[in-house]
Amino acid sequence: MSPLCKKSQRKQISLTLLLTGLVSLSVLITLTILLIASYQSKKKALIDTTLTLNYTSAAKMSRTVDTLFKSMRSSLHYSSGVLSNIDSMNADEVYANLELIRHSSNYFNSIVVVDETGVVRNISPKSVDTVGRYISTKEAKAALALKGPYLSKPYITTKSKRLIVFMSEPIYDKKGRYRGYIGGTIYLQEKNVLNMIFENNPTDKIGSYFYIVGPNGHVLFHHYESRLGEDISANQVVRKLMQGQSGQEQMVNLKGEHLLAGYVKVPENDWGVVVVSPISVVYEQLNDQIKAILFYMLPPFVLLMLVVIGLARGLARPFVALADFVTKIGEEKVELPEGKRHWNREVDLLTEAVRYAVTDIKKQTDQLTLEAMTDPLTGLTNRRALEAIMHRWIEEQISFSIIIMDIDRFKSINDTFGHQGGDEVLKHFAKIITSCVRPGDVCCRFGGEEFISLISHVSVEEAYLVAERIRVMLEKSSNPIGQTITVSQGIAHYSSHSDSAEELIHLADQALYKAKDSGRNQTIIAEFVERISD
Repeated sequence: MSPLCKKSQRKQISLTLLLTGLVSLSVLITLTILLIASYQSKKKALIDTTLTLNYTSAAKMSRTVDTLFKSMRSSLHYSSGVLSNIDSMNADEVYANLELIRHSSNYFNSIVVVDETGVVRNISPKSVDTVGRYISTKEAKAALALKGPYLSKPYITTKSKRLIVFMSEPIYDKKGRYRGYIGGTIYLQEKNVLNMIFENNPTDKIGSYFYIVGPNGHVLFHHYESRLGEDISANQVVRKLMQGQSGQEQMVNLKGEHLLAGYVKVPENDWGVVVVSPISVVYEQLNDQIKAILFYMLPPFVLLMLVVIGLARGLARPFVALADFVTKIGEEKVELPEGKRHWNREVDLLTEAVRYAVTDIKKQTDQLTLEAMTDPLTGLTNRRALEAIMHRWIEEQISFSIIIMDIDRFKSINDTFGHQGGDEVLKHFAKIITSCVRPGDVCCRFGGEEFISLISHVSVEEAYLVAERIRVMLEKSSNPIGQTITVSQGIAHYSSHSDSAEELIHLADQALYKAKDSGRNQTIIAEFVERISD
Protein backbone atom coordinates (compact mmCIF):
# COMPACT_ATOMS: atom_id res chain seq x y z
CA MET A 1 0.00 0.00 0.00
CA SER A 2 1.32 3.44 -0.91
CA PRO A 3 2.21 6.02 1.78
CA LEU A 4 -0.50 8.26 0.38
CA CYS A 5 -3.16 5.61 0.95
CA LYS A 6 -1.91 4.96 4.45
CA LYS A 7 -1.97 8.70 5.18
CA SER A 8 -5.52 8.90 3.80
CA GLN A 9 -6.65 6.00 5.98
CA ARG A 10 -5.22 7.64 9.08
CA LYS A 11 -7.35 10.73 8.40
CA GLN A 12 -10.57 8.75 7.90
CA ILE A 13 -13.10 8.13 10.64
CA SER A 14 -14.83 4.79 10.86
CA LEU A 15 -18.40 5.18 9.62
CA THR A 16 -19.55 2.65 12.19
CA LEU A 17 -17.91 4.65 14.97
CA LEU A 18 -19.23 7.96 13.60
CA LEU A 19 -22.85 6.83 13.27
CA THR A 20 -22.76 4.99 16.57
CA GLY A 21 -21.35 8.02 18.37
CA LEU A 22 -23.78 10.52 16.86
CA VAL A 23 -26.86 8.40 17.45
CA SER A 24 -25.73 7.46 20.97
CA LEU A 25 -25.14 11.12 21.86
CA SER A 26 -28.44 12.31 20.40
CA VAL A 27 -30.41 9.51 22.03
CA LEU A 28 -28.73 10.06 25.40
CA ILE A 29 -29.43 13.81 25.27
CA THR A 30 -33.02 13.20 24.22
CA LEU A 31 -33.50 10.59 26.91
CA THR A 32 -32.02 12.89 29.57
CA ILE A 33 -34.25 15.81 28.55
CA LEU A 34 -37.26 13.51 28.46
CA LEU A 35 -36.53 12.14 31.92
CA ILE A 36 -35.98 15.59 33.46
CA ALA A 37 -39.09 17.07 31.84
CA SER A 38 -41.19 14.05 32.73
CA TYR A 39 -39.88 14.04 36.31
CA GLN A 40 -40.67 17.72 36.92
CA SER A 41 -44.03 17.58 35.18
CA LYS A 42 -45.11 14.43 36.95
CA LYS A 43 -43.87 15.74 40.30
CA LYS A 44 -45.99 18.89 40.04
CA ALA A 45 -49.00 16.92 38.80
CA LEU A 46 -48.74 14.36 41.62
CA ILE A 47 -48.35 17.04 44.30
CA ASP A 48 -51.26 19.10 42.95
CA THR A 49 -53.45 16.02 42.55
CA THR A 50 -52.64 14.74 46.04
CA LEU A 51 -53.31 18.15 47.61
CA THR A 52 -56.62 18.42 45.74
CA LEU A 53 -57.67 14.90 46.72
CA ASN A 54 -56.75 15.51 50.35
CA TYR A 55 -58.66 18.79 50.43
CA THR A 56 -61.67 17.12 48.79
CA SER A 57 -61.55 14.28 51.33
CA ALA A 58 -61.26 16.76 54.22
CA ALA A 59 -64.20 18.81 52.88
CA LYS A 60 -66.29 15.67 52.53
CA MET A 61 -65.48 14.60 56.10
CA SER A 62 -66.19 18.14 57.33
CA ARG A 63 -69.63 18.14 55.70
CA THR A 64 -70.36 14.71 57.17
CA VAL A 65 -69.42 15.80 60.72
CA ASP A 66 -71.28 19.11 60.30
CA THR A 67 -74.42 17.31 59.12
CA LEU A 68 -74.13 14.81 61.97
CA PHE A 69 -73.92 17.52 64.64
CA LYS A 70 -76.85 19.34 63.10
CA SER A 71 -78.83 16.10 63.29
CA MET A 72 -77.76 15.66 66.92
CA ARG A 73 -78.86 19.20 67.65
CA SER A 74 -82.18 18.61 65.90
CA SER A 75 -82.72 15.40 67.88
CA LEU A 76 -82.15 17.17 71.21
CA HIS A 77 -84.31 20.12 70.12
CA TYR A 78 -87.18 17.78 69.29
CA SER A 79 -86.78 15.97 72.61
CA SER A 80 -86.79 19.26 74.53
CA GLY A 81 -90.20 19.99 72.99
CA VAL A 82 -91.47 16.59 74.09
CA LEU A 83 -90.26 17.31 77.64
CA SER A 84 -91.85 20.79 77.77
CA ASN A 85 -94.59 19.33 80.00
CA ILE A 86 -92.09 17.57 82.23
CA ASP A 87 -94.10 18.39 85.38
CA SER A 88 -96.92 16.13 84.23
CA MET A 89 -94.52 13.24 83.38
CA ASN A 90 -93.30 10.74 85.92
CA ALA A 91 -89.69 9.57 86.11
CA ASP A 92 -90.37 6.36 84.17
CA GLU A 93 -91.88 8.26 81.24
CA VAL A 94 -88.92 10.64 81.12
CA TYR A 95 -86.48 7.72 81.27
CA ALA A 96 -88.35 5.90 78.48
CA ASN A 97 -88.04 8.98 76.28
CA LEU A 98 -84.32 9.24 77.01
CA GLU A 99 -83.78 5.56 76.24
CA LEU A 100 -85.69 5.91 72.96
CA ILE A 101 -83.55 8.86 71.90
CA ARG A 102 -80.28 7.14 72.83
CA HIS A 103 -81.01 3.82 71.17
CA SER A 104 -82.85 5.04 68.05
CA SER A 105 -80.09 7.33 66.80
CA ASN A 106 -76.96 6.09 68.59
CA TYR A 107 -75.85 9.73 68.57
CA PHE A 108 -75.07 9.96 72.26
CA ASN A 109 -73.45 7.67 74.77
CA SER A 110 -75.58 9.13 77.58
CA ILE A 111 -78.51 11.56 77.82
CA VAL A 112 -79.40 13.61 80.90
CA VAL A 113 -82.26 15.89 81.95
CA VAL A 114 -81.31 18.67 84.40
CA ASP A 115 -83.92 21.02 85.96
CA GLU A 116 -83.56 24.75 86.34
CA THR A 117 -81.98 24.36 89.79
CA GLY A 118 -79.14 22.19 88.50
CA VAL A 119 -80.43 18.88 89.84
CA VAL A 120 -80.23 15.81 87.61
CA ARG A 121 -83.84 14.70 87.12
CA ASN A 122 -83.14 11.63 84.95
CA ILE A 123 -80.36 9.99 82.96
CA SER A 124 -79.88 7.19 80.46
CA PRO A 125 -78.27 4.74 80.93
CA LYS A 126 -79.01 4.19 84.63
CA SER A 127 -75.46 2.97 85.14
CA VAL A 128 -74.48 6.65 85.28
CA ASP A 129 -75.85 7.01 88.80
CA THR A 130 -76.22 10.79 89.19
CA VAL A 131 -80.02 11.19 89.53
CA GLY A 132 -80.88 13.63 92.34
CA ARG A 133 -77.42 15.16 92.45
CA TYR A 134 -76.37 18.65 91.54
CA ILE A 135 -74.34 19.11 88.41
CA SER A 136 -70.67 19.74 89.11
CA THR A 137 -68.79 20.20 85.83
CA LYS A 138 -68.25 23.68 84.46
CA GLU A 139 -69.62 22.57 81.07
CA ALA A 140 -72.92 21.42 82.64
CA LYS A 141 -73.15 24.62 84.62
CA ALA A 142 -72.37 26.70 81.52
CA ALA A 143 -75.19 24.96 79.64
CA LEU A 144 -77.61 25.64 82.53
CA ALA A 145 -76.65 29.30 82.78
CA LEU A 146 -76.84 29.85 79.00
CA LYS A 147 -80.52 28.84 78.84
CA GLY A 148 -80.00 28.15 75.13
CA PRO A 149 -78.35 25.66 72.79
CA TYR A 150 -74.91 24.71 74.01
CA LEU A 151 -71.95 22.73 72.65
CA SER A 152 -68.87 22.27 74.78
CA LYS A 153 -65.31 22.00 73.69
CA PRO A 154 -63.90 18.48 74.08
CA TYR A 155 -62.86 17.88 77.68
CA ILE A 156 -61.81 15.03 79.95
CA THR A 157 -64.22 14.10 82.77
CA THR A 158 -62.97 14.15 86.35
CA LYS A 159 -64.22 10.72 87.42
CA SER A 160 -64.16 8.49 84.33
CA LYS A 161 -61.29 10.29 82.59
CA ARG A 162 -63.18 10.08 79.29
CA LEU A 163 -62.65 12.51 76.42
CA ILE A 164 -66.17 13.78 75.73
CA VAL A 165 -68.21 16.50 74.06
CA PHE A 166 -71.38 17.78 75.72
CA MET A 167 -74.35 19.16 73.75
CA SER A 168 -77.59 20.50 75.24
CA GLU A 169 -80.92 22.11 74.36
CA PRO A 170 -82.99 24.21 76.81
CA ILE A 171 -86.41 23.02 78.01
CA TYR A 172 -89.17 25.62 78.25
CA ASP A 173 -92.72 24.84 79.38
CA LYS A 174 -95.81 25.98 77.54
CA LYS A 175 -95.82 29.24 79.49
CA GLY A 176 -92.31 30.02 78.34
CA ARG A 177 -90.65 29.36 81.70
CA TYR A 178 -87.13 27.91 81.66
CA ARG A 179 -87.24 24.38 83.18
CA GLY A 180 -83.63 23.22 82.59
CA TYR A 181 -82.12 21.36 79.67
CA ILE A 182 -81.70 18.01 78.00
CA GLY A 183 -78.09 17.16 77.21
CA GLY A 184 -76.21 14.42 75.44
CA THR A 185 -72.62 13.30 75.88
CA ILE A 186 -70.44 11.94 73.08
CA TYR A 187 -67.55 9.72 74.18
CA LEU A 188 -64.93 10.38 71.52
CA GLN A 189 -62.96 7.25 72.36
CA GLU A 190 -65.94 4.86 72.50
CA LYS A 191 -68.45 3.48 70.04
CA ASN A 192 -71.06 5.87 68.68
CA VAL A 193 -72.12 7.24 65.31
CA LEU A 194 -69.29 9.75 65.23
CA ASN A 195 -66.67 7.13 65.96
CA MET A 196 -68.16 4.81 63.34
CA ILE A 197 -67.87 7.57 60.71
CA PHE A 198 -64.23 8.12 61.59
CA GLU A 199 -63.43 4.41 61.42
CA ASN A 200 -65.16 4.05 58.02
CA ASN A 201 -62.55 6.38 56.54
CA PRO A 202 -59.41 4.28 57.13
CA THR A 203 -55.87 5.00 56.06
CA ASP A 204 -55.58 4.52 52.30
CA LYS A 205 -53.12 2.34 50.39
CA ILE A 206 -50.56 5.06 49.68
CA GLY A 207 -50.03 6.10 53.31
CA SER A 208 -52.56 8.95 53.55
CA TYR A 209 -54.53 9.37 56.76
CA PHE A 210 -56.74 11.96 58.49
CA TYR A 211 -57.21 13.31 61.97
CA ILE A 212 -59.69 15.58 63.75
CA VAL A 213 -58.72 18.46 66.05
CA GLY A 214 -60.88 20.45 68.43
CA PRO A 215 -61.18 24.25 68.64
CA ASN A 216 -58.27 24.31 71.11
CA GLY A 217 -55.93 22.29 68.89
CA HIS A 218 -56.26 18.98 70.76
CA VAL A 219 -56.52 15.71 68.80
CA LEU A 220 -60.04 14.26 68.88
CA PHE A 221 -59.47 11.44 66.42
CA HIS A 222 -56.28 9.90 65.03
CA HIS A 223 -55.39 6.57 63.46
CA TYR A 224 -52.92 6.22 66.34
CA GLU A 225 -55.13 6.11 69.44
CA SER A 226 -52.19 7.04 71.65
CA ARG A 227 -52.33 10.54 70.21
CA LEU A 228 -55.94 11.25 71.28
CA GLY A 229 -56.10 14.36 73.42
CA GLU A 230 -52.60 15.48 72.39
CA ASP A 231 -52.12 19.25 72.01
CA ILE A 232 -50.84 19.93 68.48
CA SER A 233 -51.86 23.58 68.28
CA ALA A 234 -48.26 24.42 67.29
CA ASN A 235 -48.83 22.59 63.98
CA GLN A 236 -48.95 25.18 61.17
CA VAL A 237 -52.11 23.69 59.64
CA VAL A 238 -53.86 23.34 63.00
CA ARG A 239 -53.09 27.00 63.77
CA LYS A 240 -54.86 28.00 60.55
CA LEU A 241 -57.85 25.82 61.45
CA MET A 242 -58.02 27.50 64.88
CA GLN A 243 -58.14 30.80 62.98
CA GLY A 244 -61.09 29.55 60.94
CA GLN A 245 -59.16 28.93 57.71
CA SER A 246 -59.44 26.01 55.26
CA GLY A 247 -57.10 25.10 52.40
CA GLN A 248 -54.33 22.85 51.10
CA GLU A 249 -50.53 23.11 51.30
CA GLN A 250 -47.23 21.37 51.79
CA MET A 251 -46.29 21.30 55.44
CA VAL A 252 -43.87 19.97 58.02
CA ASN A 253 -45.53 18.49 61.12
CA LEU A 254 -44.25 18.58 64.69
CA LYS A 255 -42.23 15.41 64.07
CA GLY A 256 -40.42 16.94 61.10
CA GLU A 257 -42.31 14.89 58.49
CA HIS A 258 -42.96 16.53 55.13
CA LEU A 259 -46.64 16.14 54.29
CA LEU A 260 -49.22 17.22 51.72
CA ALA A 261 -52.23 18.43 53.68
CA GLY A 262 -55.82 19.37 52.96
CA TYR A 263 -57.70 20.91 55.90
CA VAL A 264 -61.29 22.12 56.37
CA LYS A 265 -63.14 23.72 59.29
CA VAL A 266 -66.38 22.13 60.55
CA PRO A 267 -68.86 25.06 60.88
CA GLU A 268 -71.19 23.48 63.43
CA ASN A 269 -68.64 22.74 66.15
CA ASP A 270 -65.41 24.56 65.12
CA TRP A 271 -63.54 21.30 64.78
CA GLY A 272 -60.99 20.83 62.03
CA VAL A 273 -60.49 17.91 59.64
CA VAL A 274 -56.97 17.35 58.32
CA VAL A 275 -56.10 14.80 55.57
CA VAL A 276 -52.36 14.31 54.96
CA SER A 277 -50.13 12.24 52.68
CA PRO A 278 -46.38 11.78 53.14
CA ILE A 279 -44.55 13.57 50.34
CA SER A 280 -42.24 10.56 50.23
CA VAL A 281 -45.11 8.69 48.52
CA VAL A 282 -44.94 11.19 45.66
CA TYR A 283 -41.22 10.61 45.26
CA GLU A 284 -41.75 6.84 45.33
CA GLN A 285 -44.24 7.18 42.49
CA LEU A 286 -41.83 9.44 40.62
CA ASN A 287 -39.03 6.89 41.01
CA ASP A 288 -41.33 4.16 39.76
CA GLN A 289 -42.18 6.28 36.72
CA ILE A 290 -38.50 6.93 35.94
CA LYS A 291 -37.82 3.21 36.23
CA ALA A 292 -40.75 2.49 33.92
CA ILE A 293 -39.52 5.04 31.37
CA LEU A 294 -36.03 3.57 31.48
CA PHE A 295 -37.47 0.08 31.20
CA TYR A 296 -39.36 0.99 28.03
CA MET A 297 -36.68 3.29 26.60
CA LEU A 298 -33.60 1.13 27.01
CA PRO A 299 -34.68 -1.70 24.66
CA PRO A 300 -35.41 0.73 21.77
CA PHE A 301 -32.12 2.52 22.52
CA VAL A 302 -30.16 -0.73 22.39
CA LEU A 303 -32.07 -1.75 19.27
CA LEU A 304 -31.29 1.59 17.63
CA MET A 305 -27.62 1.19 18.44
CA LEU A 306 -27.59 -2.25 16.90
CA VAL A 307 -29.35 -0.92 13.80
CA VAL A 308 -26.78 1.87 13.39
CA ILE A 309 -23.90 -0.53 13.78
CA GLY A 310 -25.57 -2.85 11.31
CA LEU A 311 -26.02 -0.03 8.79
CA ALA A 312 -22.40 0.99 9.09
CA ARG A 313 -21.17 -2.53 8.55
CA GLY A 314 -23.79 -3.00 5.85
CA LEU A 315 -22.10 -0.42 3.61
CA ALA A 316 -19.53 -2.96 2.50
CA ARG A 317 -21.52 -6.14 3.04
CA PRO A 318 -23.71 -5.94 -0.13
CA PHE A 319 -20.67 -5.83 -2.43
CA VAL A 320 -19.10 -8.85 -0.71
CA ALA A 321 -22.40 -10.69 -0.76
CA LEU A 322 -22.88 -10.08 -4.47
CA ALA A 323 -19.36 -11.29 -5.24
CA ASP A 324 -19.93 -14.44 -3.20
CA PHE A 325 -23.27 -14.96 -4.91
CA VAL A 326 -21.80 -14.70 -8.42
CA THR A 327 -19.02 -17.16 -7.63
CA LYS A 328 -21.51 -19.76 -6.44
CA ILE A 329 -23.58 -19.70 -9.63
CA GLY A 330 -23.10 -22.97 -11.44
CA GLU A 331 -21.52 -24.66 -8.42
CA GLU A 332 -24.49 -24.93 -6.08
CA LYS A 333 -28.12 -23.93 -5.75
CA VAL A 334 -28.40 -20.25 -4.86
CA GLU A 335 -31.31 -17.93 -4.10
CA LEU A 336 -31.81 -14.72 -6.03
CA PRO A 337 -31.13 -11.48 -4.12
CA GLU A 338 -34.32 -9.82 -2.89
CA GLY A 339 -35.72 -7.21 -5.24
CA LYS A 340 -35.79 -4.44 -2.63
CA ARG A 341 -34.46 -0.98 -3.30
CA HIS A 342 -31.21 -0.27 -1.49
CA TRP A 343 -30.41 3.17 -0.08
CA ASN A 344 -26.90 2.96 -1.54
CA ARG A 345 -27.05 3.83 -5.26
CA GLU A 346 -24.09 1.71 -6.36
CA VAL A 347 -25.33 -1.33 -4.44
CA ASP A 348 -28.81 -0.87 -5.86
CA LEU A 349 -27.64 -0.68 -9.48
CA LEU A 350 -25.27 -3.62 -9.14
CA THR A 351 -27.86 -5.75 -7.38
CA GLU A 352 -30.45 -5.08 -10.08
CA ALA A 353 -28.00 -5.98 -12.82
CA VAL A 354 -27.07 -9.25 -11.11
CA ARG A 355 -30.72 -10.09 -10.47
CA TYR A 356 -31.65 -9.63 -14.13
CA ALA A 357 -28.71 -11.74 -15.29
CA VAL A 358 -29.33 -14.53 -12.77
CA THR A 359 -33.07 -14.51 -13.47
CA ASP A 360 -32.42 -15.06 -17.13
CA ILE A 361 -29.93 -17.82 -16.40
CA LYS A 362 -32.37 -19.42 -13.96
CA LYS A 363 -35.18 -19.39 -16.53
CA GLN A 364 -32.97 -21.11 -19.08
CA THR A 365 -31.74 -23.61 -16.49
CA ASP A 366 -35.28 -24.37 -15.31
CA GLN A 367 -36.38 -24.88 -18.89
CA LEU A 368 -33.50 -27.28 -19.53
CA THR A 369 -34.23 -29.10 -16.28
CA LEU A 370 -37.91 -29.40 -17.19
CA GLU A 371 -37.03 -30.73 -20.64
CA ALA A 372 -34.60 -33.20 -19.09
CA MET A 373 -37.30 -34.50 -16.70
CA THR A 374 -40.24 -34.53 -19.17
CA ASP A 375 -41.22 -36.75 -22.07
CA PRO A 376 -41.45 -34.38 -25.06
CA LEU A 377 -44.23 -36.30 -26.83
CA THR A 378 -46.77 -36.82 -24.02
CA GLY A 379 -45.67 -34.14 -21.54
CA LEU A 380 -45.52 -36.79 -18.79
CA THR A 381 -42.61 -37.35 -16.43
CA ASN A 382 -39.79 -39.33 -18.02
CA ARG A 383 -37.91 -42.34 -16.68
CA ARG A 384 -35.16 -40.33 -14.98
CA ALA A 385 -37.64 -38.27 -12.99
CA LEU A 386 -39.68 -41.37 -12.09
CA GLU A 387 -36.69 -43.16 -10.61
CA ALA A 388 -35.73 -40.05 -8.58
CA ILE A 389 -39.29 -39.78 -7.19
CA MET A 390 -39.41 -43.48 -6.29
CA HIS A 391 -36.12 -43.30 -4.38
CA ARG A 392 -37.26 -40.15 -2.56
CA TRP A 393 -40.58 -41.74 -1.54
CA ILE A 394 -38.79 -44.84 -0.30
CA GLU A 395 -36.39 -42.68 1.75
CA GLU A 396 -39.37 -40.83 3.25
CA GLN A 397 -41.18 -44.13 3.93
CA ILE A 398 -44.20 -43.11 1.83
CA SER A 399 -46.27 -46.15 0.89
CA PHE A 400 -47.25 -46.36 -2.78
CA SER A 401 -48.28 -48.72 -5.55
CA ILE A 402 -46.65 -48.91 -8.98
CA ILE A 403 -48.71 -49.66 -12.08
CA ILE A 404 -46.83 -50.64 -15.26
CA MET A 405 -48.95 -50.34 -18.43
CA ASP A 406 -48.16 -51.56 -21.95
CA ILE A 407 -50.42 -50.88 -24.93
CA ASP A 408 -51.40 -54.17 -26.55
CA ARG A 409 -50.18 -54.80 -30.12
CA PHE A 410 -48.73 -51.32 -30.46
CA LYS A 411 -46.36 -52.47 -33.23
CA SER A 412 -49.31 -53.31 -35.44
CA ILE A 413 -50.70 -49.83 -34.81
CA ASN A 414 -47.44 -48.32 -36.00
CA ASP A 415 -47.34 -50.65 -38.97
CA THR A 416 -50.94 -49.87 -39.96
CA PHE A 417 -51.23 -46.14 -39.18
CA GLY A 418 -47.62 -45.12 -39.20
CA HIS A 419 -45.54 -43.57 -36.47
CA GLN A 420 -47.62 -40.41 -36.54
CA GLY A 421 -50.73 -42.44 -35.76
CA GLY A 422 -48.83 -44.29 -33.06
CA ASP A 423 -47.74 -40.97 -31.52
CA GLU A 424 -51.36 -39.80 -31.43
CA VAL A 425 -52.33 -43.01 -29.62
CA LEU A 426 -49.57 -42.49 -27.06
CA LYS A 427 -50.72 -38.91 -26.39
CA HIS A 428 -54.33 -40.10 -26.15
CA PHE A 429 -53.38 -42.77 -23.62
CA ALA A 430 -51.32 -40.24 -21.59
CA LYS A 431 -54.42 -38.03 -21.22
CA ILE A 432 -56.48 -41.01 -20.03
CA ILE A 433 -53.88 -41.96 -17.40
CA THR A 434 -53.68 -38.38 -16.13
CA SER A 435 -57.48 -38.08 -15.84
CA CYS A 436 -57.74 -41.30 -13.81
CA VAL A 437 -55.23 -40.48 -11.06
CA ARG A 438 -55.03 -37.78 -8.38
CA PRO A 439 -53.08 -34.53 -8.88
CA GLY A 440 -50.34 -35.66 -6.50
CA ASP A 441 -49.76 -39.00 -8.19
CA VAL A 442 -47.01 -39.51 -10.78
CA CYS A 443 -47.59 -40.38 -14.45
CA CYS A 444 -44.58 -41.41 -16.52
CA ARG A 445 -43.78 -42.57 -20.02
CA PHE A 446 -41.24 -45.25 -19.20
CA GLY A 447 -40.26 -45.99 -22.79
CA GLY A 448 -41.93 -46.72 -26.15
CA GLU A 449 -45.53 -47.74 -25.48
CA GLU A 450 -44.82 -48.54 -21.79
CA PHE A 451 -46.19 -46.22 -19.08
CA ILE A 452 -45.91 -46.20 -15.27
CA SER A 453 -48.05 -44.56 -12.58
CA LEU A 454 -47.03 -44.14 -8.92
CA ILE A 455 -50.12 -43.96 -6.68
CA SER A 456 -49.21 -42.75 -3.18
CA HIS A 457 -50.80 -43.83 0.11
CA VAL A 458 -52.99 -46.58 -1.36
CA SER A 459 -53.12 -50.32 -0.89
CA VAL A 460 -52.50 -52.70 -3.77
CA GLU A 461 -56.24 -53.38 -3.97
CA GLU A 462 -56.99 -49.64 -4.34
CA ALA A 463 -54.29 -49.37 -6.99
CA TYR A 464 -55.94 -52.26 -8.82
CA LEU A 465 -59.19 -50.25 -9.01
CA VAL A 466 -57.29 -47.27 -10.47
CA ALA A 467 -55.59 -49.54 -13.05
CA GLU A 468 -58.91 -51.06 -14.06
CA ARG A 469 -60.43 -47.60 -14.48
CA ILE A 470 -57.58 -46.72 -16.87
CA ARG A 471 -57.92 -49.99 -18.77
CA VAL A 472 -61.69 -49.75 -19.21
CA MET A 473 -61.59 -46.07 -20.19
CA LEU A 474 -58.95 -46.73 -22.87
CA GLU A 475 -60.90 -49.67 -24.27
CA LYS A 476 -64.21 -47.77 -24.47
CA SER A 477 -63.02 -44.28 -25.38
CA SER A 478 -62.88 -42.78 -28.85
CA ASN A 479 -59.31 -42.73 -30.10
CA PRO A 480 -57.32 -41.29 -32.98
CA ILE A 481 -57.26 -44.51 -35.06
CA GLY A 482 -60.94 -45.40 -34.69
CA GLN A 483 -60.26 -48.96 -33.51
CA THR A 484 -60.41 -50.54 -30.06
CA ILE A 485 -57.17 -50.14 -28.13
CA THR A 486 -56.41 -52.22 -25.05
CA VAL A 487 -53.70 -52.24 -22.42
CA SER A 488 -52.14 -54.87 -20.15
CA GLN A 489 -51.04 -53.84 -16.61
CA GLY A 490 -48.98 -55.14 -13.73
CA ILE A 491 -49.05 -53.87 -10.13
CA ALA A 492 -46.59 -54.02 -7.20
CA HIS A 493 -46.71 -52.30 -3.80
CA TYR A 494 -44.13 -50.65 -1.56
CA SER A 495 -43.39 -51.98 0.92
CA SER A 496 -45.50 -55.13 1.05
CA HIS A 497 -43.84 -56.52 -2.10
CA SER A 498 -40.36 -55.03 -1.80
CA ASP A 499 -38.30 -52.18 -0.30
CA SER A 500 -36.27 -51.71 -3.49
CA ALA A 501 -37.30 -49.48 -6.38
CA GLU A 502 -35.64 -51.73 -8.91
CA GLU A 503 -37.27 -54.84 -7.45
CA LEU A 504 -40.70 -53.17 -7.45
CA ILE A 505 -40.35 -52.34 -11.15
CA HIS A 506 -39.19 -55.89 -11.83
CA LEU A 507 -42.15 -57.44 -9.93
CA ALA A 508 -44.67 -55.16 -11.62
CA ASP A 509 -43.07 -55.95 -14.98
CA GLN A 510 -43.41 -59.69 -14.28
CA ALA A 511 -47.10 -59.15 -13.50
CA LEU A 512 -47.43 -57.19 -16.77
CA TYR A 513 -45.94 -60.06 -18.79
CA LYS A 514 -48.26 -62.43 -17.00
CA ALA A 515 -51.18 -60.26 -18.15
CA LYS A 516 -49.81 -60.36 -21.71
CA ASP A 517 -49.40 -64.13 -21.58
CA SER A 518 -52.92 -64.54 -20.15
CA GLY A 519 -54.58 -62.91 -23.17
CA ARG A 520 -53.84 -59.17 -22.75
CA ASN A 521 -56.33 -56.43 -21.80
CA GLN A 522 -56.20 -57.22 -18.06
CA THR A 523 -54.51 -56.23 -14.81
CA ILE A 524 -52.40 -58.57 -12.71
CA ILE A 525 -51.08 -57.94 -9.18
CA ALA A 526 -47.54 -59.11 -8.53
CA GLU A 527 -48.45 -61.00 -5.40
CA PHE A 528 -50.99 -63.06 -7.36
CA VAL A 529 -48.28 -63.97 -9.86
CA GLU A 530 -46.04 -65.11 -7.03
CA ARG A 531 -48.78 -67.32 -5.56
CA ILE A 532 -49.40 -68.94 -8.97
CA SER A 533 -45.70 -69.55 -9.43
CA ASP A 534 -45.54 -71.21 -6.03
